[in-house]
Amino acid sequence: MSGPGKKSFFSPFKLLKNFLKKPLTVRVPFEDIDTLGRIGASPEYRGFHYNDHELCIGCGTCQEICTTDAIRMVEGANIGEGKLGKVPEIDYGRCCYCGFCVDMCTTGSLSMSRHYLGNYPTPVDKIGNAEVDDLKEHFIWTPEMQYSDDPGHMASDDQVWLDLERIPMTELSPEERWDSFIEIVRGFTKDEALREASRCVECGVCVETCPANMRVPQYIHAIWDGDLEQSVREMYSENSLPGICGRVCTHKCETVCSIGHRGEPVAIRWLKRYAVESLPVDKVAEIAGEMTAKTAGKKNRVSIIGSGPAGLSAAYYLAGMGYQITVYDSNKKTGGVMRYGIPKYRLPDEHLDRDVEVIKRMGVEFKMGVRVGKKIKFADIKAQSDAVMIATGYDLPRSTGITGIDGKNCYQAFDLLKAISAGEDVPLGKKILVIGGGNVAFDIARSLARIQRSKTKKVGLTMVCLESGREIPADVEEIREAIDEGVVLYDGRMPKEVVFERGSLKGLRHIKCVSVFDEQGHFNPVGDESDSEVFNTDMIVEAVGQKPDFSYLPDDAIKKIEIIRGKILTDEQGGTALPWLFAAGDIVHGPDIIHAVRDGHNSAKAIDAYLSKGK
Repeated sequence: MSGPGKKSFFSPFKLLKNFLKKPLTVRVPFEDIDTLGRIGASPEYRGFHYNDHELCIGCGTCQEICTTDAIRMVEGANIGEGKLGKVPEIDYGRCCYCGFCVDMCTTGSLSMSRHYLGNYPTPVDKIGNAEVDDLKEHFIWTPEMQYSDDPGHMASDDQVWLDLERIPMTELSPEERWDSFIEIVRGFTKDEALREASRCVECGVCVETCPANMRVPQYIHAIWDGDLEQSVREMYSENSLPGICGRVCTHKCETVCSIGHRGEPVAIRWLKRYAVESLPVDKVAEIAGEMTAKTAGKKNRVSIIGSGPAGLSAAYYLAGMGYQITVYDSNKKTGGVMRYGIPKYRLPDEHLDRDVEVIKRMGVEFKMGVRVGKKIKFADIKAQSDAVMIATGYDLPRSTGITGIDGKNCYQAFDLLKAISAGEDVPLGKKILVIGGGNVAFDIARSLARIQRSKTKKVGLTMVCLESGREIPADVEEIREAIDEGVVLYDGRMPKEVVFERGSLKGLRHIKCVSVFDEQGHFNPVGDESDSEVFNTDMIVEAVGQKPDFSYLPDDAIKKIEIIRGKILTDEQGGTALPWLFAAGDIVHGPDIIHAVRDGHNSAKAIDAYLSKGK
């Protein structure tokens, strides 16, 4: 018997039994490998890649993660919103089949097949350009190709390297907010912002979708680096109102965020807010003013009518170019719809004022409470200016026009929002009915509900809108928060007439809305009269949109510029048929703050080009 460290005499003979066994060697491809009861390699084998071009957005994270530099992005047919028109191309001479590219793929489009043989009949030393091109085409499998229905290594949420869940934003509970106008969203802490910034893969897909084309990856990277000054500097290169947009931007960028394909999109808007409000206004103004260092001294004067987002944006960039800027506005304070249309629980005045203060320190002159056409004529403004830009927004309400809507106790949302913003008393019914389903409708409903609750401890507020479900145009968070605050929503209903009894408002008759848009996608509501009801109410508020007021423009200017459906026709830079007159914002593209910011920036460049030609 052998002891420790000793070999048995029979040990060499034990190997003889292996001579009787069938060899494990498989002559591929002439014989098939049977693995775990199935033909082919292991189910998780990492063979050639295949890429679903319908899912691929061209973000390039696979190229960034590749440790052997085996991937490069080439032109692809994947174009459209949220797609960059690029697809990965694999160099299998470099690929080590690690699968990192699959684990990092933000959309799950990239996988690895179980196919690992690449036969090519032409001898290697005879391969020319045509053969190389053919290899490039076939060494990246797509779903319709051979073996793509037999996948090997695929990314799963359990082993994905991406952080798919965003850092939760702290918000006030309904009970903490529903009887006051205190701001709901509390903002990120430093730790939360750093963790959220770490989720960004810096693909840049968001940049193309952002109306202002903000340098999102750059300012988020700077947040991650802890360099908030650089982050704000990146923001001001394309957006002069980052503090405002950090709160109320429509954040279109987040709808195409590559991480959002498999998880939750990066909280781009909240990160912008964090960086801007973390710096004192003096430091932000210093950063924003850096662009004026080499441009001061120009004598040209530019007048801007309207101090909303487009007007403020143009004023900032033109001042940065060295021009003398004067902004006129009929309101007592700057901001336009941002101040008088957005409730303070979404955009507090002090944060709006921070962005405006930065622009004032650029040397911009503001003449507030001056209604053009009354206190000063448009012709006089033109006479004292080398160029004029109009950005007066949509400040007149639209109406459904239904019978009785102009009667007693019927109001317009924007008028009430403006009064609430100014701290004025507003009419307040016990049972209020708001007509509309957009953000403005929810803003006035939630504002009036707050006033009701603060005075009576009860809420009697109902909303009725044409649209149903996902068709409702308001932001999802607006709808959710309104319901949390006690607002009752009736969707899919069409207002027909206001009902009065003995001269007093009794209610609103409404019918079922069958469809909102026709087959061509045009707004053309259709109702069903057989389904008719009356809401009892003692106060009705319309919130079905706004329209522009061009009464300040003289007839000769109106005749020369083209206005189509309430919007001024301009070129891509905001120029009109009058070479000295430019337009931007809602009166060109409709309501949207970030779009207006972009318009103002573009018009500033166009005005600079126009004035520079005169030298």
